[in-house]
Amino acid sequence: MLFNLNDISFSYQGNLILDGVSLTVNEGERVGLIGENGAGKTTLIKLICGILSPDKGEISVKNGAAIGLLEQNGGLEGDGTVYSQMLEAVKDQTEAVKRLAELSEKLSQCEYGGREYNVLSAKYESLNKYIAAYDCYNAEVRVKTVLGGMNFADCYDQKISTMSGGERTRLKLARLLLEQPDLLILDEPTNHLDIKTLFWLEDYLSTFKGAVLVVSHDRYFLDRVATKTAEIENKKLCLYNGNYTKFKVLKEDRIALQEKEYKKQREEIARLQTYVDKNIVRATTAKSAQSRVKQLDKMELIEKPYLPPEPPRFKFAFTQTSYENVLDIQNLNLEIGGKSLISGGQLQVKRGDKVAITGENGTGKSTLLKAIVSGGGGGITLGRFVKIAYYDQENANLDMSNTVLSELWNRHLLFSQTEIRSMLARCGLSAEDIDKKVGELSGGERAKLALCVLQSEEGNLLLLDEPTNHLDMPARESLERALKEYEGTVIFVSHDRYFISAIAEDIAEIEDGKLNVYNGGYEGYRLEKRAASEQAKAAEEEKAKKEYLAKRQAGFKSRAARSAEAERKNRVKQIEAEISLNEERENEIQESLADPAVTADYKKIESLCKELEIVKKRQEELYEEYANLID
Repeated sequence: MLFNLNDISFSYQGNLILDGVSLTVNEGERVGLIGENGAGKTTLIKLICGILSPDKGEISVKNGAAIGLLEQNGGLEGDGTVYSQMLEAVKDQTEAVKRLAELSEKLSQCEYGGREYNVLSAKYESLNKYIAAYDCYNAEVRVKTVLGGMNFADCYDQKISTMSGGERTRLKLARLLLEQPDLLILDEPTNHLDIKTLFWLEDYLSTFKGAVLVVSHDRYFLDRVATKTAEIENKKLCLYNGNYTKFKVLKEDRIALQEKEYKKQREEIARLQTYVDKNIVRATTAKSAQSRVKQLDKMELIEKPYLPPEPPRFKFAFTQTSYENVLDIQNLNLEIGGKSLISGGQLQVKRGDKVAITGENGTGKSTLLKAIVSGGGGGITLGRFVKIAYYDQENANLDMSNTVLSELWNRHLLFSQTEIRSMLARCGLSAEDIDKKVGELSGGERAKLALCVLQSEEGNLLLLDEPTNHLDMPARESLERALKEYEGTVIFVSHDRYFISAIAEDIAEIEDGKLNVYNGGYEGYRLEKRAASEQAKAAEEEKAKKEYLAKRQAGFKSRAARSAEAERKNRVKQIEAEISLNEERENEIQESLADPAVTADYKKIESLCKELEIVKKRQEELYEEYANLID
């Protein structure tokens, strides 16, 4: 057990936030914490970390447990560089390796078996176990791995003080991963991450040894990371086994069972009460009626299940059908402010297709949508009878000075006020909201108004730029259902991978100035990207391996060359010595041939002449070899 909350309640300025909340998280568990905005998720985190104290209840944290907290906007601070700050996170591990080397040196200088030797040996053994447990020898490798995965590979020397808030939050997360706390608490960690980094983080957390408690609206992230889901609703907390998708099924089953049991008990209470009312005053049946009164008094009442507010009910329709070919992009060159975004882009969209446009921030996703909205040209051709309805993530098409009612009514003057109010209500805007100025609405309320305007336009081609921003989970799921049922064509930009997975049949990704199309929905895209990533990684490893072998081979050749050079020099010395001996022998033969005593002996002269010829021939061979060796 890492921590346990037992019957916790907490109020703020007289408002009850959490009521009777209990939660236990054990070592190694992965818990997703969800709930509507303002439900108390961040408050619960602060209670666990000891930042806040409960009004009642008990909080127990394992003695010595290290907790790492990433707050929503809690960026890393400091004047150091990215790399130096990350090295600080593994300082204990790198220092341990240095201390081990020092101990090893001291041990080598001690008398074996002596008191000092035994003391140092015990320290050495203890430190060696620590190094093995925390894999200290690979500490700097982990630093580089995490920085690469979190998209800081080219920022080692950048000063933290020069970074944006989002970059500092991402860097804080990187440091927490390196610190390897017993419990890692992440409050909306995906807000500042692109899809590539999200994939990496999900894989990294799957191998993380500690426990994880994560607050997130990213349902896809929760599906891949969480093994349990804790929901705060109506000030209470309920824990479910399974990820977000499993949670939805289990919650629906739990509510259905509670409603069934509640209804059954109410019927039983009504039956007993009816009997009591009819028989309590009769002498013959008063005793049995009293028995039922006692039965009612002892009955433990089942609480009526809490039913959350009904989510918006979006519905998209169109009155005119477009031709089969809705959009044709051929050799599109898209740029903004002199910066090239897409070069030679190709994309064909048919009637009824649902296409997600993805890519990192700044690659041109929104710019591409706006180019399509403008009606074609420059490589973009719209089909006949295409009617576009466009959702702008900035809600720039809304007049902030209008009331909510007039904003929609001014667009549809033939509708009655009752019809306008009904349309707004179905999209989740209450009677209190419709008299507000558009500029006074919250982000979620403004998004619902923009979607209400969108569906009223009855377009057969919906262009949606980040439509799930500011929407809570019930509203997102309602939008997903509406788009699934919609028979028209949808092209949308989104960072919500769960939303993409639910809607998109094809993925168009802008990457490195190219518009790449992937079929098979989001899972097909993810698997293809993963395969490409693994292939690229394998290629890099193969390249590195070849370079290593080449260097190694070069080293072998160098040693062989040195050996050959030594042999050459030895041979030169041998030849020089043999030439010198041959010259001496040649002189001796010449002198002998000039001796009168020898010249009188025919056989002796013949023998010396043959030897002289052999010596001279050998000398020629030696001189030729010598010339080749010293050339």
